[in-house]
Amino acid sequence: MENTRRDFIRQGASVAALSTAGLAAGTVAAGTAAASTAAGSDLAPQGPPYPEVRWPEEVQEGADTPKLCQWFSRDPDERTVRRWKQAGVRGALITNPPPLPWTVETLRADKTRLESYGLHITAYLISVADAIVRNTSGRDLAIENIKKSIVAAGAAGIPVVEYNFYVHRLTEGYYEYIDEERGGAGYTAFDYHREVDGVAIEDLPPLPGTPLFEYEELWTNYEYFLRQVVPVAEEAGVRLAVHPNDPPAVISRGNPQIMGSVADWKRMVETVDSPSNGMTVHAGVTPEVGYDAVDFLRWMGRRDRINHIHYRNVLVDEPRVKYREVFPDNGVTDMFAFMRELVRQDYSLGVLAEHPRALDYDRENDAIGGQYGDVGGGGHGGELYDTGYARAMLQAALVMERGTGPRN
Repeated sequence: MENTRRDFIRQGASVAALSTAGLAAGTVAAGTAAASTAAGSDLAPQGPPYPEVRWPEEVQEGADTPKLCQWFSRDPDERTVRRWKQAGVRGALITNPPPLPWTVETLRADKTRLESYGLHITAYLISVADAIVRNTSGRDLAIENIKKSIVAAGAAGIPVVEYNFYVHRLTEGYYEYIDEERGGAGYTAFDYHREVDGVAIEDLPPLPGTPLFEYEELWTNYEYFLRQVVPVAEEAGVRLAVHPNDPPAVISRGNPQIMGSVADWKRMVETVDSPSNGMTVHAGVTPEVGYDAVDFLRWMGRRDRINHIHYRNVLVDEPRVKYREVFPDNGVTDMFAFMRELVRQDYSLGVLAEHPRALDYDRENDAIGGQYGDVGGGGHGGELYDTGYARAMLQAALVMERGTGPRN
């Protein structure tokens, strides 16, 4: 890097000398390749301090690159399709899947409909039924419905099924944090010790009708589920992606969370050895649990278990206890290194730039309404910021990893 800096300074000094010499009008402009060659070896082209690419052809999404996606319904309205196509997004993460079990005909109809809009289906998102999580009446039927749905997804060409596995999701711990240094932007923040109606979030009782479970009891239920569905997914050519528990509090209304730590995620990987048994690797949740997101991404990539990506950033006061979801540019995760590692891994599935921050533009246009209502979530203005940032990181990563020129 230092040699490159000295070369840059030397080149600049040589151009300055030419200018002082007063080149006559009509000669080749200083700084061009022809001028450099004519002026002598000191001005020979030095080459850029980054790999060269054919712009913009070599920095576009393709079959072997990560692909940006966003949340869509199965039958989106024209306005939604237009605004995301204007942002360059072509991937659809379907958040309102048809009732289980799915049929091939239903999924093919979804695919045909979305492709007619110029979109492709990145994944379907489901929540695993309580009967499976809790091992109650109807568990095996619920698992059979998921297995049939996975087979249908494979036959319809749907590459990924993302899923949640919770007894309870502790969204009660979220609140809005205003960052005055960013002009009053709103962040979704979490504090396990914060009180609501005089009760600390960590001490909230189970919801009515929810029994209490032991940690290993829930793991037994989860392992049973994995051993039933992963072989089916592998045969169908479908990848499963469990979303990490978010927020990743240790206890959620009296019950443990078993997808809330790196140890949990590694245990999941080791429980059933298959690329179909993977996860949504999360640039934000990983530091929420006190672990470097890029390091964990490498660990998962070496095992071919990166089946979906959520791309956002966070500032952490205490892992699993207190943090703020911030802009992608001001959190603890090196978002360029994260995206660059995806390209290095030849990852070619979906990247969701999620959880927009609350911006005045969206407030003024009554467009606030993030994933948690008004608790620090933003609207489409914030979504465009995140999406544009993610695309810039992707293009920069493609330049650095796939360009043909010299690297620093």
